[in-house]
Amino acid sequence: MLARIVDGDALKAISDPAEIRKAIATGANVWIELEKQSADADALLQEVFDIHPLTLEDIWQNRTAPKLEDYRNYLYLIVHAVKGSKRAANLEPVELDVIVGKKFIITHDPNGEITREVFEELTRDPTPLTKGPAWVAHMVLDHAVDRYLPVVDELDGAVESLTNDALSRAGTPRGPAVLRRILRYKRMLQNLRRMSIHQREIFLRVSRGEFEEIPRETVPFFRDVYDHFLRVNDLIESYRDLVTSALEAYLTVQANRMNEIMKTLTMISTVMLPLTFIAGLYGMNFKHMPELDWTYGYPFALGLMAVITLGILWWFRKKRWLGAEDLPVADDDPPKKKKPSAPQPPAPKT
Repeated sequence: MLARIVDGDALKAISDPAEIRKAIATGANVWIELEKQSADADALLQEVFDIHPLTLEDIWQNRTAPKLEDYRNYLYLIVHAVKGSKRAANLEPVELDVIVGKKFIITHDPNGEITREVFEELTRDPTPLTKGPAWVAHMVLDHAVDRYLPVVDELDGAVESLTNDALSRAGTPRGPAVLRRILRYKRMLQNLRRMSIHQREIFLRVSRGEFEEIPRETVPFFRDVYDHFLRVNDLIESYRDLVTSALEAYLTVQANRMNEIMKTLTMISTVMLPLTFIAGLYGMNFKHMPELDWTYGYPFALGLMAVITLGILWWFRKKRWLGAEDLPVADDDPPKKKKPSAPQPPAPKT
């Protein structure tokens, strides 16, 4: 547990529980950053800030859904940021707990990255903490939303590459790896969408200024956070649709290539069927057969097979089932006929 207050023009950090209680008793604005669960931290939260036991339970547990609760003397938010990973497919949300009171703000950031960035800004300029805890809460939420933007922008190139691979590798030996990537992205975006829908509603309620812990002068800043996250939510929705389209394209291309294979095998079977019939007919062991003692029976059978084969192949080609060239694609707009130009008057004779 670490407390930060403004001492003069500088930010002061306090870790001793007794000193933290003295600083709170002076009435100064304080920022409590929770690190690990301890008896001193729980006692301070319950005795000094009157934090509800259910809130304490939610703080130390990992909640997958965002949450907003308005208690008698504080506002409790559970929002989710993302880890600083450059691999979009391994995107994992991380929980961020924020408790906003009239004179205090309490945060629990297991990853520690967001609060570290806010601490660095407050070290340079502690004015937001001097103005009130709501201003620090805005900084925390703003940094949490800003962490989405680089990862979401990276998804743009990843989803485009996924679509191209689905079109080029479906139905090939490299296709299953692409399918696994598509399903991994689809599952990740589905979880991210489910979380972002609830979180968007939380930011919307905070940006409306309907809570006493959020002063009216800070509402435009929280509305800006909501606008940024709304853009993130819209991008997540569009990428989810694109991944779904990539999956449908993969299955369609795979089915088309399977149809081409079945078409080829069907044509081979069609060619071999009459040849098998002729070979089986002449291979029967009957004594009185018309062509059994014929000198040219064997060449005649081979020639008949060749004629039938060529005839079937010619029929396939005529039906454009085999070796047919692509039909010319007609233009959308037919060429316009040129209007005959009006006859030019003869040049005057000089």
